[in-house]
Amino acid sequence: MSKGILLGEKFPDFQAETSESFISSFHDWIGENSWAILFSHPRDFTPVCTTELARLVQLAPEFKKRNVKLIGLSCDSAQSHREWADDIIALCKMKFGDCGACSSGNKLPFPIIADENRSLATKLGMMDPDERDEKGAALTARCLFIIGPEKTLKLSILYPATTGRNFDFQLLYGL
Repeated sequence: MSKGILLGEKFPDFQAETSESFISSFHDWIGENSWAILFSHPRDFTPVCTTELARLVQLAPEFKKRNVKLIGLSCDSAQSHREWADDIIALCKMKFGDCGACSSGNKLPFPIIADENRSLATKLGMMDPDERDEKGAALTARCLFIIGPEKTLKLSILYPATTGRNFDFQLLYGL
């Protein structure tokens, strides 16, 4: 497993297929003066991951106010991410009402990277060696990176795949 990225280091630029489109340069996607939060989840369609992402949908306007772009990552396909968006939005509406962020059909306010071959997650040190899919392949842990406008790593949090996280805490104290 890769050591990942250390605080203060330049965050790697990469290309990736997402639930929305193909990103030819992660640095360009972030932009000149924006921050970014790259977060991973173990699997689409799981109860904890669905709950976490529904909360992120509800919090998306708060991140936008802070000029922060959100992007997810898992080892599932882009098609799986798009299909899962329906469940995330439905849960968001059920838990938080029509909060505005939940009202854009089944479109999430952020893309999710499809890292089916696990190359990006491995490079970034996001893999959980103890949690495996039905084929025996390691799953991504619950990882969160905050990347500053100069494209350096400002904060890194890594939880085991089996542990949920509190995005309110990370919003209030991470930015």
